[in-house]
Amino acid sequence: MAHAPDSALYTHWVALLGWLETEAATRGLDYTKVADFPEYIYRMERPYDLPTTIMSVAVGSGGQPLLVAAVSARHVDLKGISLRLMGGSKHWHLHAGENGLLEGKRPFTQTRLAAILDSVVRGVAV
Repeated sequence: MAHAPDSALYTHWVALLGWLETEAATRGLDYTKVADFPEYIYRMERPYDLPTTIMSVAVGSGGQPLLVAAVSARHVDLKGISLRLMGGSKHWHLHAGENGLLEGKRPFTQTRLAAILDSVVRGVAV
């Protein structure tokens, strides 16, 4: 399976961060940055060339994360994005396609993310 360039993954990651923030706000959930990229933390005043410094975020309620999203660091060979349901074994692996994120061969859209978050809120994983 062909993958899009690494730059596409990080561009799609920024879009996913926006979706997560929007969808969390719609449901009254918290959206919290968990971690920055390690190399960003140690760069001091030098310019940073990725479109964001954020490497992982959590969507949760009452200080408890329900879903954690993270993107691979730049040094990883096969980069991707993971969505992990806390307290369960359900997780999603996304990679960059030419026109957006892919869940396997299926496009991963904001509508799909909304369905996942609706399920999380109800306590049922899709």
